Amino acid sequence: MSETPVETPVEDMSFEQAMAELEQVVGQLERGEVPLEQSIKLYERGALLKARCETKLKEAEEKVAAITLDANGEPQGLKPVEGL
Repeated sequence: MSETPVETPVEDMSFEQAMAELEQVVGQLERGEVPLEQSIKLYERGALLKARCETKLKEAEEKVAAITLDANGEPQGLKPVEGL
């Protein structure tokens, strides 16, 4: 694959979509089979994808951290998380 898929805006991607495309970008860059200008574009896209993955992971961690437990250690509900 020599073209960067740019149809889906990064900000609309799920974690899984962003991670899959990031893996493709990294593979293309590691193989070194793309011209310099395209490598730069791939690198920029990869940076955006990495940031998206980090954001989605942080959101998931905050949701998991908000689960409250009862006296027996059983989940009893969710504590509201500011900003979510």
